[in-house]
Amino acid sequence: MARVCQVTGKRTISGNHVSKAHNKVKRVFKPNIQKKRFFLADEDRWVTLKVSAKGMKIINKRGIEAVVKELRAEGHKI
Repeated sequence: MARVCQVTGKRTISGNHVSKAHNKVKRVFKPNIQKKRFFLADEDRWVTLKVSAKGMKIINKRGIEAVVKELRAEGHKI
């Protein structure tokens, strides 16, 4: 499974670790992905999403029903 947020699309990116001597070494920046269950009241069932911390904030703000509707419009199977 890829480390990708289903709501925001955040994924692993690469960059440099820069030391005090300005030596550069490649490294990766991983998003804070959590496997989280949400209850859809209108469908009376639980859905499991892989979301980042930012994705959870978006769900809290807009509501799970609106986010799931948007994801289904984009073609994601939920």
